[in-house]
Amino acid sequence: MKVLLLTNRVPFPPNNGYSIVVYNTIKGLLRQNAEITLFSINSSKHYVDVDDIYDPVFEKIDFHSYHINTEVNIWDAFFNIFSSDSYNVSRFYSDEAAKLLENILREKEFDVIQFEGLFVVPYLDTVKALSHARLIYRAHNIEHDIWERLAVKEHFRPRKKYLEFLARRLKIYETEQINRFHQIFAISQRDKQKFVLMGCQTKLDVFPVAIDLAKYKVDVSKTVYPTLFHLGAMDWRPNKEGLAWFLDEVWPDIESLSRELRFYIAGKNMPRDFFEYDSDNLIVEGEVFDAVDFINSKAIMIVPILTGTGMRVKIIEGMAMQKCIIATTAAAEGIEYQHKKNILIADTTDEFYRLILQCLTQPGIIQEIGMNARITAKTNHDIYQVTEKMYESYKNLVETA
Repeated sequence: MKVLLLTNRVPFPPNNGYSIVVYNTIKGLLRQNAEITLFSINSSKHYVDVDDIYDPVFEKIDFHSYHINTEVNIWDAFFNIFSSDSYNVSRFYSDEAAKLLENILREKEFDVIQFEGLFVVPYLDTVKALSHARLIYRAHNIEHDIWERLAVKEHFRPRKKYLEFLARRLKIYETEQINRFHQIFAISQRDKQKFVLMGCQTKLDVFPVAIDLAKYKVDVSKTVYPTLFHLGAMDWRPNKEGLAWFLDEVWPDIESLSRELRFYIAGKNMPRDFFEYDSDNLIVEGEVFDAVDFINSKAIMIVPILTGTGMRVKIIEGMAMQKCIIATTAAAEGIEYQHKKNILIADTTDEFYRLILQCLTQPGIIQEIGMNARITAKTNHDIYQVTEKMYESYKNLVETA
């Protein structure tokens, strides 16, 4: 089976949610003896020096990338208002990148071509013109849903109107594109249902976030109590806004519970104002070298995301590391969870306060929730189980062509 994956960033190293999902997909498909070609947009925001990639998975694939400056340009954004394009998406398209993709398609025939997310869909016309492969759209999120929720929560009227405009453009584009594929892979049942409501008429399957459980080795002897932590890329707006809300509205009361309590926050592109936050018990670490070690060393995971769709990879990683996780309903969307069994759900300041206090005064809850969370990760998110089913989907799609 010859498979071409198109991605909007280079998924090496796998140090963020999108890259982890793509990397594990490649790793699992290689185990199914698929022949993998990867075409990646190497964006300016997430630029990777390809010469510095040392990874056994990377060595087993045919890799191509093209650098595009995807940074927001105020003039481009302004003039885009007078076009019919979605500015969120069009920033990832380049004629030169399309030509490189054309060369790949002329040199090799593929059985399956999988578009990893909406931002590589602008290359669909190029693929359709040169390939008879079965085409799959793998939706990491319902993109317009994120921007609609951001607009709802925005209070500054001019910005709110612009966010609403971006969301409308994205929704039109997303809705127009989904029926141009032979199959859609949603990342959760919730997103699958959303696609149906959007008018999706093509085949729909659900393939959740997959992780290599062998990588997540739990060592409770290294966990420090009492500690809270948050881990997430701060260049993703829902992470930044959710954490800012927690620090402003929840943390001051939590901090007063105990002089010993520490709250650690880590992630790429940490905003300066988080480092300057006035709290003796808040430790801002920025980007950490080893996310697994960081997670293992802390007790309670806090995920206060207020907007977003898809599935939070960091929650799945926390579950794999047997962590007690306190998350908002929005953060836990798409995950097979049961409140007070394998996760704790809090959506208000009072709920976060009460659940954190309960965990600090009844430590047995931390262990119980964590153990059930680990079982959930093993049952629903094992890399080889998920990709084996995905490979079977490929075969069925090709055989019925």
